[in-house]
Amino acid sequence: MQALAQLLPLIILFVLFYFLLIRPQQKRQKNIQMMQNNLAKGDKIVTIGGLHAIVDSIDENKVVLKCGDGSRLTFDRSAIREVAESASAKKAEAASKKENKKAAEKNAAEESKTK
Repeated sequence: MQALAQLLPLIILFVLFYFLLIRPQQKRQKNIQMMQNNLAKGDKIVTIGGLHAIVDSIDENKVVLKCGDGSRLTFDRSAIREVAESASAKKAEAASKKENKKAAEKNAAEESKTK
C-alpha cells in the first residue's frame, strides 16, 4: 500500500504530461500531415523559411513552387508550413459569388415584372 502511495504522484505526473504535451503535439502533427497530403496545384502556401509561393506541381515527396518573379523552386513536402489560400476554396468561392449574382439578377427581373 505504501509503495502505491509513492508511485501515485509519478503516475499522475505522467498522465498530466501526456495530456498537456504529447497529445496536443500528436494532433498538430496529424493536421500538418493532412494539410501536406491535400496540397493541390494553385494553392498559395508559406514554407517553413517564410517563402510565399504558389504550388506549380506536386510529386510524391517534392513540391515545385512558383515564386512572384516567375522562378520555380523545388522543396520537400515537409517544408510547407501552411496553406495560405487553397485553390479549391478559391474556386468554390467564385462559384458561390456567381450563383449569388445570378440569384440577385433573377430577383431584380421578377421585381421589375411585378411593377
